[in-house]
Amino acid sequence: MKTLLLFSTRDGQTREIATRIADQLQQYAETVVLVNLHEAGELDWSGYDKVVIGASIRYGHFHPALRTFVDRYAAQLNALPGAFFSVNLVARKPEKRTPETNAYTRKFLASSAWKPDYSAVFAGALRYPRYRWFDRFMIRLIMKMTGGETDVSKEIVYTDWQQVAEFARSLAHLSGKKVENQA
Repeated sequence: MKTLLLFSTRDGQTREIATRIADQLQQYAETVVLVNLHEAGELDWSGYDKVVIGASIRYGHFHPALRTFVDRYAAQLNALPGAFFSVNLVARKPEKRTPETNAYTRKFLASSAWKPDYSAVFAGALRYPRYRWFDRFMIRLIMKMTGGETDVSKEIVYTDWQQVAEFARSLAHLSGKKVENQA
């Protein structure tokens, strides 16, 4: 199997998750082509057996390039078995870590021209020291309002790597047959 794994990241955590998924899929003898969605260009879809897209949330929104990509390639995406995962800090709370309970993911999937077979939500990382001043200020304010970490000297990875591994195992079994969306 050959899998196209695209990611849209702002601070690198989605790329890190995508890389971990790619590594896991390769253990199942899959060939994985890992591509930054922002640099994807024209794609030859005929060479892929399935597609996975991962994207992060910043200030309540996915990067506009995600919607542009999905709208442009909806027919190709829907023709292949596919999966979507989102990465956001809201998902640091276990009750916000499924496509049904995570508002950002739920809204994206409901309005998307692409209907992936499988989807998941992963908690991201909080990397205060790496943010520009404005982002550090805004994210700290959001974290204060939502009961999160406000110490701007900290970097915290909230990603549940076991959840990522389980998602990758499910992807390894995703084939031409449609499967129901799962958390």
